[in-house]
Amino acid sequence: DPDNFNFPRYSMDASFLRAYENGVPVQPAAHLQWNPRAPQEGEVTFVVGNPGSTSRLYTQSQLAFEREVALPVLVTTMSELRGRLISAMEGSEERAREGLDLLNGIENSLKVYIGRQRALNDPEFTGKLAAAEADLRQRTSGGAASADPWAQVSEAVDAYRTLYLANRFTQPSSDLYGYAHDLVMAAQERAKPNAERLPAYTDTALPLLEKQVLDERPIYPWLEELRLSWSLSKAREYLGVDDADTRLLLGRESPEQLAARLVSGTKLADPEFRRQLWEGGLSAIQASDDPLIRYALQLEPRQRALQEQVNAAYRGPLAAAGAQLTEARFAAYGENQYPDATFTLRISYGQVQGWEERGQPVPIATTMGGTFERATGNAPFDLAPAFAEHREAIDPATTYNFVTTNDIIGGNSGSPVIDKDGTVIGAAFDGNIHSMGGAYGYDGRVNRTVVVSTAAVQEALETIYPAPALVAELRGE
Repeated sequence: DPDNFNFPRYSMDASFLRAYENGVPVQPAAHLQWNPRAPQEGEVTFVVGNPGSTSRLYTQSQLAFEREVALPVLVTTMSELRGRLISAMEGSEERAREGLDLLNGIENSLKVYIGRQRALNDPEFTGKLAAAEADLRQRTSGGAASADPWAQVSEAVDAYRTLYLANRFTQPSSDLYGYAHDLVMAAQERAKPNAERLPAYTDTALPLLEKQVLDERPIYPWLEELRLSWSLSKAREYLGVDDADTRLLLGRESPEQLAARLVSGTKLADPEFRRQLWEGGLSAIQASDDPLIRYALQLEPRQRALQEQVNAAYRGPLAAAGAQLTEARFAAYGENQYPDATFTLRISYGQVQGWEERGQPVPIATTMGGTFERATGNAPFDLAPAFAEHREAIDPATTYNFVTTNDIIGGNSGSPVIDKDGTVIGAAFDGNIHSMGGAYGYDGRVNRTVVVSTAAVQEALETIYPAPALVAELRGE
């Protein structure tokens, strides 16, 4: 976690997949050429991939909501969950193993939200966003629009501010509760004609939801109790002890008592039990005495009412105003601005370049020799056994990771980094902490893509994890 979304990095984040067609390895007519060389400072680089999601069309009122409401809640509550989880994992090796995936996910998400919060508290960064909005508004003033879309967005965001906490905290968090919620909602929605259902429960969406609900996966009761009691305690804290939603969630029990009762009493960890409820439909759900199913049924009317309010006061008006803002941007700038990321295929151009951090220059690359200098012998900076074993054989000058100015976001992991000749010199696997602000806008001063070098991967395949056949294939031999 200390290295996540940071640089310098010393990470061998690479894997190879072989594509097959009709049981035979594919031999494409054309492919990118593997080039295990060190990057050169200032050289042009291209990243080809599928960036996932950005919010660069947000207005100032939307950015203010993120900065003032959503991100502080996320960072504060997830930080507490991380602390509770670490404390529980320290109790036994078994819990340390069982909780590791969740901890890694929490720490990754927490870094994202901290990075976004940091960006939205940077006056220079937010000043550029404000200036861009002011320029667009000036260019569209006097137009034929019947309403001010910025005012519409602001009104919708103000309405959402009053609904946000209740809408967020009436959704308890745990895998078992998630099963109960999905089973209850699916049963209720499937009883309606397809055209009248919520989008997540239409005939086209149900097969994936059914698979997610019925697939077998490990469930750890202590982890379920921890997450459920945490989410209920945060609800009580943010909503208030005497709030009607808090009373609905807790009744007269404490978060810990309720979580323990629900988790110990439910059968939802059994995929066969979930299948019976899914196939039994609404009648089976209504007849069930499973405590988590009863709890989900208890919360569902309030959750549905809140969602309807959010849709009417926030999402609906936001969609209408967003369409007007998109048209305004296109009219003002034509094709000079690319749209928000939506997992569609993109090509980003940039160059190998460091940046300045707190007045100090950050170099463009790390070396494999630096791995040994950085190792402390203690987690998380203890050497991988194969690294330690082959220390004398590893070329210490080999470029390990490097940074570029390419504009990427989540979804680009694994994207090839290509030089001007069209050869692959690395794979994008991360961004620095400043790249988290890339959700709202690109800041070329400090936003960097972190890349694992093909030179490092080849060095590993030759000296650390020997794979001579793969190396020969990469060379075209």
